[in-house]
Amino acid sequence: MFNQDKFDFRFSKLQQGVALLEALIAILIFSMGILAIAGLQGYMLKGATDAKSRADASFIAQQQLALMWANPQNLAGFAEVDTPVSALPNGRRTTDVVDVVAGLVTVTVTWQVPGENPHQYIVDGQVTGCNLSC
Repeated sequence: MFNQDKFDFRFSKLQQGVALLEALIAILIFSMGILAIAGLQGYMLKGATDAKSRADASFIAQQQLALMWANPQNLAGFAEVDTPVSALPNGRRTTDVVDVVAGLVTVTVTWQVPGENPHQYIVDGQVTGCNLSC
């Protein structure tokens, strides 16, 4: 005949510690998720910093072009090489007046975040205000 009390005792012995094991597995899965979120946050922060640097470089180059547009008679006076730019890490600006008569200019902004490769933003423009003879 089947002894129910003996069966329940053996079955309960096999189940001891299962709740602890389930809790440990749940904590492990939760910890892995938190680490993944922390890594994603770091990656997003780097991406946001890179985007800000590119936007700053664009603004610096466009600002230099705007100054040239405001004073086209002195176009050759805007030529510069590796002028420091404080808005960017290790930032430098080079303005090359390719053709004074045609008003062709190139503004190059370079920067380098420590531990990364250098970045560069280049703008070509044509300054034609008053046919350069105002």
